[in-house]
Amino acid sequence: MPYFEVNGVKLFYQEKGNADGKETVAFFNGVMASTGSWAYQVPVFEKLGYRIILHDFKGQTMSGKPDGEYTFKQHAEEAKALFDYLGVQKLHIIGTSYGGEVAMRFAIDYPEYTKSISVIDSVSELDENLKLFVSSWKTIANPDDPEGFFWGMAPSIYGSSFIKANKEFLAERAVALKSIAADYFKGQISLYNTFVNDLDMTEELAEIKCPALVVVGEDDILKPYKFSKIIADNIPNSEFAVIPDCGHVTIFEKPNILNTMLLGFVIKNS
Repeated sequence: MPYFEVNGVKLFYQEKGNADGKETVAFFNGVMASTGSWAYQVPVFEKLGYRIILHDFKGQTMSGKPDGEYTFKQHAEEAKALFDYLGVQKLHIIGTSYGGEVAMRFAIDYPEYTKSISVIDSVSELDENLKLFVSSWKTIANPDDPEGFFWGMAPSIYGSSFIKANKEFLAERAVALKSIAADYFKGQISLYNTFVNDLDMTEELAEIKCPALVVVGEDDILKPYKFSKIIADNIPNSEFAVIPDCGHVTIFEKPNILNTMLLGFVIKNS
């Protein structure tokens, strides 16, 4: 498996699509996920000949998990180092949730690299409800009860309609979590602490000069509409879209609608 070392940490990464493609798209994961979470999005970009880069942030499933909380600036810096290593210096970034927040940080810190960003179900600031949701995940992030962790956090991220229609799928995901390495939960707690203690960038969003697509699920209770509206209102060159009957995990819940938005936006800004 390919790894790239930066700041003493090994980052797991994957390259897909057309290695000689004129346009590159990078996908930034949600906090609990890994590169495989983009299974519904990657094929449509492969089909159109894009070069695709995916990686796990430090603390995530396949990457190193150093002690302590991190910063979003570190995530952005390490992504830039990976892109430099791969010879990519201009690209589109698509990020969901935590990954969308890293995408915004990246666009602020490295505007010369960023052709566009697509920010899905993300925030640029916190409120007390969101802090409590994440704090509750910390209390159940127990390697001895991975299924309990899954069912404890599921209602806060999946929409009601999706849960009702996909009970078997969700049960399979809960069981699959039993086979994950125990250090997954160590990394998760570091990432949750990073999110709660380091995320505050609303006042910096005006510095994002590239085109931005901001998408939110209408029924997202974890990071609801108001947060995406704040992002869209503060990024000068932004477009804003709300997907009906959809919770927080838009990449799973409404992949076809989302893919149409993402492809159209990236093509338009290629």
